[in-house]
Amino acid sequence: MKVTILSLTALLLAGAAQSAPYPAHPQTSPEISAADISARVRAISDDAFEGRGPGTVKGEAAAAWIADELKRLGIQPASKDSYFQTVPAVSIAVESGKSQFAFSTPKGKLTPKFADDVVYWTPQFSGPDVAVKNSDLVFVGYGVVAPEYKWNDYAGVDVKGKTVVILINDPGNEDAKSDPKFFKGSAMTYYGRWTYKYEEAARQGAAAAIIVHETKPAAYGWQVVRSSNSGAKLWLDAADKNKSMVPIQGWMTLDTAKNLFSRSGLDYAALKAAANKPGFKAVAMKGESLDVSAHSTVTGLKTRNVVGMIRGAQNPDDVVIFSGHWDHLGRNDAASGPDKIFNGAVDNGTGVAQTLELAEKFAHDKQPQRSIAFAFWTLEEQGLLGSEYFAEHPLWPKSHIVGVFNIDADGPSPLARDMEAPGTGQSELEDVLKKALATQHRVLSPDREPEKGHFFRSDHFSLAKQGIPAISPNGGHDLVKGGTVAGLKLADDYDAHRYHQVSDEWRADWDLTNPTEDTKAVYIAGAALANSTQWPNWYPDSEFRAARDKQRH
Repeated sequence: MKVTILSLTALLLAGAAQSAPYPAHPQTSPEISAADISARVRAISDDAFEGRGPGTVKGEAAAAWIADELKRLGIQPASKDSYFQTVPAVSIAVESGKSQFAFSTPKGKLTPKFADDVVYWTPQFSGPDVAVKNSDLVFVGYGVVAPEYKWNDYAGVDVKGKTVVILINDPGNEDAKSDPKFFKGSAMTYYGRWTYKYEEAARQGAAAAIIVHETKPAAYGWQVVRSSNSGAKLWLDAADKNKSMVPIQGWMTLDTAKNLFSRSGLDYAALKAAANKPGFKAVAMKGESLDVSAHSTVTGLKTRNVVGMIRGAQNPDDVVIFSGHWDHLGRNDAASGPDKIFNGAVDNGTGVAQTLELAEKFAHDKQPQRSIAFAFWTLEEQGLLGSEYFAEHPLWPKSHIVGVFNIDADGPSPLARDMEAPGTGQSELEDVLKKALATQHRVLSPDREPEKGHFFRSDHFSLAKQGIPAISPNGGHDLVKGGTVAGLKLADDYDAHRYHQVSDEWRADWDLTNPTEDTKAVYIAGAALANSTQWPNWYPDSEFRAARDKQRH
């Protein structure tokens, strides 16, 4: 394992000496407008930032650009004299050409092709190379241990040192008519997130954990898994060098999984059906094992959250936060085709632009009663790590953070009659947002795709886990012209053709009418909180309510 520790300052100086000029700061107005949002998205998604990879010269230059923009707008640093919260991280890049991944089966070796059939990595960085040899395979269904649902996929099986094969999402997720009390029906719980799968596998002592990809329950195609995991992966720097995590983590395609199962006489479809019923027992995949060696280049680096604020006039210790992640997938020279830069214009150039719009609007308003902060998270694409670091090392006491409005990928769209916020039914921030939308003659719609678990896929979730009320308002689908048919067509087109792909680029012909109105609605809601003594909480049946009650009492 090759280990390199890079100085962020040295990186930035080197980059400044040899790179092309970064985009100029656009001329914008105090009022929230489509033109300003477009100009800011164009700048932050420019090729010069090379896809805003955290810890890279060009990525950290994007963070610096945001800080400079806050300064230009008159927004003060949130932490003493700095706009930056350093997030110590480690980049681990598996060199597939120097690594091996093969299944041994009763019908001979199965060697899936990296990126095309399987992606894998190691989170551990203590060196030397991480290897798992002759590790027996066990199919553990959804890999869930959920006492509140009387469910344990690991009951009666010892997987220490073994490789667990896991289904994505959670039990019952593909049955639209399922009992809503059975893992919340078709709505994904946290047990369905891929992050949880690896966390539980680690608790069970597994040597490797491989998730089977299926487009519908994952909520995205294989190309997303491939682009998100075939390059370097970043992790928060941990004292134990991530030894507590599963040594080898990965995904495999559905076709690869079916082939693997059939080689030991197992029927994938039948076992999947069994895994969706109470009483499922893990199944040993007899005669099958995994041999993998991950040769990695490990780079210690520091990336940064960017945080500015406006201090409140009456209750400055109370803080309302507006946020969005600044990072994207960066540059991947292994990507197919001539374009190697994942610009991330929608994801999340829009959220950056909209949060800056809010900053500029508030900067020209009368000083609020409470403080207002504008946070731009790093490492979102690597598992919400920047916001997680902030949530664990907040700049203000958690009990004094009033609420968080997080904007993530609010793409171009004509005006919609509604706004959606993933995971509706969670917090009283929804009530605040509903009142704001009512001034626009719009409504807050229920999450249309709860089965995709979007609530757990944006940075507000990091704050929610700490008990802090947080919401991620994100567009709408009931278009004034064309209704939900037109709105869903627009959303599906983005998911299929641009999400986490090099084609997610700024366009001059974007219709940003709806993102502009969304930004105005968030402004109205945030201003209402910033100029009041209201303390929104989670609804009584939310799993985050207890943590907030403990903070506030």
